[in-house]
Amino acid sequence: MAQESKRDYYEVLGVDKTADEATLKKAYRTLAKKYHPDMNPGDKEAEQKFKEINEAYGVLSDPEKRQKYGQFGHAAFDPSMGAGAGGAGFDGGFGGFDFGDIFSSFFGGGSGGFSSGGRRQNAAIPGDDIEQSVIISFEEAVTGCKKDISYNRIEACSECKGSGAAAGTTAETCSVCHGTGRVTVQQRTMMGIMQTQTTCQNCRGTGKVVKTPCRNCNGKGYVRLTKKLSVSIPAGIDNGQRISLRGQGDVGRNGGPNGDLIIRVNVRPHPIFEREGTTVYCEIPISFTEAALGAEVEVPTPTGSTKKYTIPEGTQPGASFTIRGEGMPDVYNGKRGNLVFTVSVEVPRQLTQEQKDLLKKFAELGGEKNEAKRTGFRKKLKDLFNK
Repeated sequence: MAQESKRDYYEVLGVDKTADEATLKKAYRTLAKKYHPDMNPGDKEAEQKFKEINEAYGVLSDPEKRQKYGQFGHAAFDPSMGAGAGGAGFDGGFGGFDFGDIFSSFFGGGSGGFSSGGRRQNAAIPGDDIEQSVIISFEEAVTGCKKDISYNRIEACSECKGSGAAAGTTAETCSVCHGTGRVTVQQRTMMGIMQTQTTCQNCRGTGKVVKTPCRNCNGKGYVRLTKKLSVSIPAGIDNGQRISLRGQGDVGRNGGPNGDLIIRVNVRPHPIFEREGTTVYCEIPISFTEAALGAEVEVPTPTGSTKKYTIPEGTQPGASFTIRGEGMPDVYNGKRGNLVFTVSVEVPRQLTQEQKDLLKKFAELGGEKNEAKRTGFRKKLKDLFNK
């Protein structure tokens, strides 16, 4: 790139000159992913922009280089002038910063073969995890169920078996880096000649060159396909819990392990039941006479059956009772929690004259005197006004 044609590094990354480290990194990741050669095979303009982005970030991400750039501009890194601090020779990469984080967004792991710390560029790279959601009913959460899902994943190309080479051909060892994926670049600096290692642009760090690319995958070695799977949802699963299916995510590269498929389970609310862990709660309406005299009531359970429970006479509104072992099963050991029901006393809205007379008779006989809370309240009022 000729000196006079170089764009301002801040302009290249689309940031202000006051941009902090996090802003620089975010801009770099976005642009590098957009113009990465793997995302734009055969596009020379994208490849050139990728080099330009790497060059700009390599300077601006280094505090010392950034300071020199602010003072001298591009001249600070022109080897013909001998004024820089090791910024020349930007052949798509730098020896001084880590490419792992940006390549991890492509291939699912910063520990793969795209860092500057001396690891092999064609090292094994784990595949990305994939997240999917399924919606189940409350009843399905109680009993467990199976759900069929469909999702997209990256798989090795079936025609070239992941090599990227057309049938009858093979990928050849890169003649530039001799299969290492890295090349050594000499840089003239004010401190003398310095050597750094950078990603080999001939093979893009893979150590292999495909002369005749596979038509099915365009030489990438992998394709994105739709996969269908039947997922077993265990009994007792709660809303928001996840199920991990190992190896069902994106395929790993260079022999790396596949990513996982992570299923997030969303449980629809139930009109009657609520749950907290393995404990299930519900509310049961009872009549005034059932509360006063006691009664045997039928309580619904999460499994769809009912249980008979005898509530004592004098039961107050809001009283709670527990039926053991009728709650949700524990998702890990299957042990059931408890069912807790609360009673709400329904006061009749329309009474016959005979019913009214009977209630009046009840009051006259002193039935209301048994109401402890009301009697206590009246006593407090009397004591208050007699002071």
